[in-house]
Amino acid sequence: MSTYKLDYLDQLESEAIHIMREVAGQFERPALLFSGGKDSITLVHLALKAFRPGKFPFPLVHIDTGHNFPEALAFRDALAANIGETLIVRQVADTIARQQLTEQKGKFASRNALQTYTLLETIEAFEFDCCIGGARRDEEKARAKERVFSVRNEFGEWDPKQQRPELWNTYNGRIQKGENVRVFPISNWTELDVWHYIRRENIALPSIYFSHERPVLVHDDQLIALCDFIQIEASDVIETRRVRYRTVGDMTCTAAVESNAADIDAVINEIIATRISERGETRIDDRATEAAMEDRKKNGYF
Repeated sequence: MSTYKLDYLDQLESEAIHIMREVAGQFERPALLFSGGKDSITLVHLALKAFRPGKFPFPLVHIDTGHNFPEALAFRDALAANIGETLIVRQVADTIARQQLTEQKGKFASRNALQTYTLLETIEAFEFDCCIGGARRDEEKARAKERVFSVRNEFGEWDPKQQRPELWNTYNGRIQKGENVRVFPISNWTELDVWHYIRRENIALPSIYFSHERPVLVHDDQLIALCDFIQIEASDVIETRRVRYRTVGDMTCTAAVESNAADIDAVINEIIATRISERGETRIDDRATEAAMEDRKKNGYF
């Protein structure tokens, strides 16, 4: 009699599917946050495995800052239409106008902090008691403090000192009225794991994850895509470079990396060779302070 041994990708997949089914079983109105980036695309693929041939027990939700890469938005819409699932999009610009919020000023003015207000508005409007996201613990040190089931209070705030134990993969989703839980099914994955899984499962991605030529602003040691949201000055150095993106955030705060990696195998080889984390190399807003991400999470950021 032959025996089948799970490899590490099978184990990660099985854990993520288990977590998604726990969400479906424990919460009344969950949602899956979906941006059109590789991690959220991987979540959608896992949800298909977890719930097909039935429908998802949650909608896809995108908090759109208005500063997104067009390629990611087009992919977002096409994927949602292709799988026939509900996509809810809420605009940060609408929240700014409604709440009279003050936008960040400066050359790379970002709406990352302001999207927290739109997320909390959306949670309240749809009465979501759980939001699934694609955060990984290797992204940034504040992520590593968080459990798979991360409880937020009625104001959406996160307290790293009030984390629930998760022994033997037992997840406690009990909450009081007004509270909600952020759930991270791929919390135990790394960037390299995600790419290996994408290769194995033949998952399609937006083109900007692979090498392409585009004009970029050379700023300090980073390459920033030209867009209408960045203040271009006469002294700025603008060059056409062959680049790709490791992560797809806002155009105002996400840098490209110089690369000739035009396919998944080449991307994987580049990741193996690098010694800089995904966010450490490409996210401008995380460089504000060492605790930039943790401060945003405490205030309700995903």
